[in-house]
Amino acid sequence: MHPHPHSPWRHLVGVGAGLAAVLTVLVLAFLWPAATSEPRDLPVAVAGPAAAVAPVVQGLDDRAPGAFEVIPAADRAAAVDLVGTREAYGALVLGEQPEILVASGGSPLVTQQLTALAPTLQAQVGVPVTVTELAPLLEGDPRGAILGAVTFPLVIGGMIGGVAISVTVVGVWRRVTAVTAYSALGGLAVAGVLQGWFGALAGSYWVNAGIIGLAILAIGGVIVGVVSVVGRPGIAIGPVLFLLVANPIASAAQPWQMLPAPWGAIGQWMPPGAAAALLRDESYFPQADTTQLWVALASWALLGLLLAAIGHFRDTGAASRAAIEEATEESGRDLVPA
Repeated sequence: MHPHPHSPWRHLVGVGAGLAAVLTVLVLAFLWPAATSEPRDLPVAVAGPAAAVAPVVQGLDDRAPGAFEVIPAADRAAAVDLVGTREAYGALVLGEQPEILVASGGSPLVTQQLTALAPTLQAQVGVPVTVTELAPLLEGDPRGAILGAVTFPLVIGGMIGGVAISVTVVGVWRRVTAVTAYSALGGLAVAGVLQGWFGALAGSYWVNAGIIGLAILAIGGVIVGVVSVVGRPGIAIGPVLFLLVANPIASAAQPWQMLPAPWGAIGQWMPPGAAAALLRDESYFPQADTTQLWVALASWALLGLLLAAIGHFRDTGAASRAAIEEATEESGRDLVPA
């Protein structure tokens, strides 16, 4: 008999089928957003006289049904404010001097779509149409590719930190301290690369470092927290929740409205999507209200801390009960006569 018997054929078939299922899930997770993304309800401001606005809005709907959500603006200044606060991706200003306002920093894709409307709008109104850029892309990221791809390394970095600390560090609070320190140092280092080296970020370096660090903590901290509660199997929460679910719907490279509802909106409440939107706002739209995005990141970070605390007190309680039972048993043996 062979000292190491071969694996049964049935086992090989099962392994092959299982791996094929995992591969299918990976393909669906990463390619589904690209396959289903399309312009839908993208907010665009329109300013001008009612008589001029109505036919233009109708023309937009005829050209791309359901692609744009028109937001009325009192005048050009109001339209500029809507773009600056990220309530609109661009604007059409109608009047004696028609103008299309675009913001490539918000979405190069929407900028292309609005710019392509210039010839049609010019033919409709009968006068030249000017395209004005309100938020041009940075020289270090002229195509927006770096900011559009930033979520993947953040997710991988958060996962690596959370898993490594969960495996190598003993003690719940030591793990929390380690993942917090790792997140802070990681935020400073990554922001230094993206902003100081690549020039792909603008605004405050410290704010950008805080965003990145909080995103790493939100991901790594949850892994540490789950492992504290359920043990080593909790490590799987990282690849499943953050890599397969959160990262594909982060919408870092496109407007979140382009994903089928409600996935785009959900993605903005997950760490990768919230971090990407915050970095974009800090670099291009400092007037935007970012409260929801900060709350999302902070909530995930606090969730990790809460889970770690639950794991700590559960282990402490279990250790205390074991000590009491051991002491009781010892007392009982002492009472038994020799």
